[in-house]
Amino acid sequence: MAKLNMVQALNLAMKQEMEKNDNVVILGEDVGVDGGVFRVTDKLFDQFGEKRVMDTPLAESGIVGVAIGMAVYGMRPVCEIQFSGFSYYIFHQLEAHAARLRHRSQGRYQVPLVVRTPYGGGVRALEHHSESREAYFAHTPGLKMVIPSGPRNARALLLSAIRDPDPVIFFEPKALYRAFREEVPDEEETMPLGVPQLAREGKDVTVVAYGAMMFPVMEAADELQEKHGVEIEVIDLLTISPLDDELIVASVKKTGRAVVVHEAPRSFGPGAEIMARLVEKAFYYLETPIKRVTGYDIVFPLAARETAYMPNTQKVVGAVLQTLES
Repeated sequence: MAKLNMVQALNLAMKQEMEKNDNVVILGEDVGVDGGVFRVTDKLFDQFGEKRVMDTPLAESGIVGVAIGMAVYGMRPVCEIQFSGFSYYIFHQLEAHAARLRHRSQGRYQVPLVVRTPYGGGVRALEHHSESREAYFAHTPGLKMVIPSGPRNARALLLSAIRDPDPVIFFEPKALYRAFREEVPDEEETMPLGVPQLAREGKDVTVVAYGAMMFPVMEAADELQEKHGVEIEVIDLLTISPLDDELIVASVKKTGRAVVVHEAPRSFGPGAEIMARLVEKAFYYLETPIKRVTGYDIVFPLAARETAYMPNTQKVVGAVLQTLES
C-alpha cells in the first residue's frame, strides 16, 4: 500500500478507471501534454493518447458543453476547470442543461459528467484563484457537490463520482494537494457519495467540517484534548449535496453542542444549512447556540491578508471553548 499525496491519489483514480472503462475521457485546459496546472493528470496523455486526454481551448463553457454532449451519448467525461474561480463560466451549462436533462427527458437521458476543480485559499494565489463557492452548486437541484479531505477519500470519491449516473462537481482543496501523504490501497476502493464520515469520536462538542478545513479542525481536536481535556467529535461531510444529516444530528444529540467550520463566506453558506437542520431535528438537545467558524462576507483577499481571512486552529479552539462556557 503506497503512501500518496492527494495529487497522486486523484491521478491514480483516473488512471485506473480509464484502464477499466474506455468511455472515460479527460478534457480541459493543459490537461494533456502539460499534465494539468497542478499536474493532477500527469502522464495520462502519454498512456492514453490525445483522443482520451484532450487539451481544449481556454473556454470553460465550451469544455462543459462538449462534455454534456459526450455524457448524453454514453461516454463518461471528466472535465478539469483550472481554478474554481473560473467555474462561473460553466454555470449556465450545468444549471440549464446538465442538472436538468434527467428531469427534462423524464429519465430517458443521464449525464454522467464530472467537473474537477481546485478550490479554496492557503496558497497565496492571485485574484479569482482562491474562492470557495460550493454553495452555488449545492443549491442547484440535479447536481452533486463533493469535496474530499485527504488522499485516500479523494481517490475513492473520484472513482464513485466518475461512475455516478448524474453530474458531479468535484472540488479539490488545493491547499492539501501536497500537504501530506496517506496510505492508499493499490486495489480499487470507492466511497458512496452523499455519506459523511465520523473522523474522530468525542463526547463534548460536535465539530462539522469538510475539505481543507479538516486539517485545522483535527489540529484543534488534539490541542483541546491535550490542554483542556475536551473531546470533540469531528464529522467530515465529504459530500455537500446531497447532504445526509443523520450522523450530524445523532452526534449533536449526544454532545449537546455544535461548531461548523468552512472557509466559504458565512452568509448563506453550508454552515447555515447545517445549523438549520440541527434546529429542526435536534433543537431540544442543544445546550448552547451553535457556533460558526467561517470566512468573511468579503471578496477573498490577496496574499498579504489571506491568513487573516482563513479559519485556523485557534479560531476553532476558541469557538469550541465558547460553546462550553455558555
